[in-house]
Amino acid sequence: MSALYDIPLRTLDGAAASLADHRGKAVLVVNVASKCGLTPQYEGLERLQKRYADRGFTVLGVPCNQFGGQEPGTAEEIQTFCSTTYGVTFPLLEKAEVNGADRHPLYTELTQVPDAEGEAGDIQWNFEKFLIGPDGAVVARFRPRTEPESDEVTGAIEAQLLG
Repeated sequence: MSALYDIPLRTLDGAAASLADHRGKAVLVVNVASKCGLTPQYEGLERLQKRYADRGFTVLGVPCNQFGGQEPGTAEEIQTFCSTTYGVTFPLLEKAEVNGADRHPLYTELTQVPDAEGEAGDIQWNFEKFLIGPDGAVVARFRPRTEPESDEVTGAIEAQLLG
């Protein structure tokens, strides 16, 4: 199984977690921010969550403040914003850095994966998306401006779903 399952994570409320909690599911990992021009993507992410959750899928949001300071809030503020503004029901992890010397180990692994154009490396901006298959392998990378409900993303998700 994937080394991604072994990376320790923390939920937004500080509880221990890992991708192994989602073993056997397709997982869309997205670095999110509350004050970004792309923040309305939360709507599409939540619709994906509702549409595919019963087929073995979840979105996993990773708040990040590295791009223009667009996620300045506390864990409680982030949770309140996401639930009241966008009705987010998918899990959120603790705020993390996705680039640079303090990059979270999850993103050390994810950023090695190339996008459709063959480019790996640093996260470009908020709302970059990685699709992890039920076996724990990263199967696709989508850049920030790719809408969550685009044919490209939904087709990749559907190819990983159970039944």
